[in-house]
Amino acid sequence: MTAARRLRYHSVLRLAVFGGTFDPIHMAHTRVAREAADRFALDRVLFVPAAHPPHKPAGQTTPFEHRYHMVELACREDPRFEASRLEEGQEKSYTIHTLERLKRTLAPDDELFFLIGADAFAEIGSWHRSRDVIAMVDFIVVSRPGYELCIPEGARVHRLETLALPLSSSEIRRQLESTGEAEGLHPEVLAYIRRHGLYRQAGPGTRSITME
Repeated sequence: MTAARRLRYHSVLRLAVFGGTFDPIHMAHTRVAREAADRFALDRVLFVPAAHPPHKPAGQTTPFEHRYHMVELACREDPRFEASRLEEGQEKSYTIHTLERLKRTLAPDDELFFLIGADAFAEIGSWHRSRDVIAMVDFIVVSRPGYELCIPEGARVHRLETLALPLSSSEIRRQLESTGEAEGLHPEVLAYIRRHGLYRQAGPGTRSITME
């Protein structure tokens, strides 16, 4: 985040990090971000595509550059949204490293939040340096059906009860591979996918991903 993009509505910047694979980003992602920004008076929501998600085998995600550009397109719907390259080039996309890099760009009084689904928050104890992550941010935890919110010691948690849209990136990829169509994508993102030939079925069990 550059100084030029430090749009703020308060004397203290209230910034939320929204990390994920975003493969691809869809309307449920931006809806959750918009509701969080409205509810908690956030100045900015920083969408951070993971460069190399530790929980996914190498080569199983669409190249970072494509995922970043799709996020950039989706972020145009709200001036509070910003796509970030914070994890570009990282060997492993550990949340603590991303937060430490971001924290160095903020003023001492700025408020840092982390937007996360209840399913992912339930596994936070297994994260790399999870205690440091918990100490560094306030969490905005998005409700998920079937997940009880168990709060680790010391965690500062704000609940976001939201109507979950029946969308998932894996289902959208499946639809794109089989029909070339998918519901729940921003029109600009779908146009980008078609232009670059992403998520096409190239053969039995093979997903075609091209870089241009």
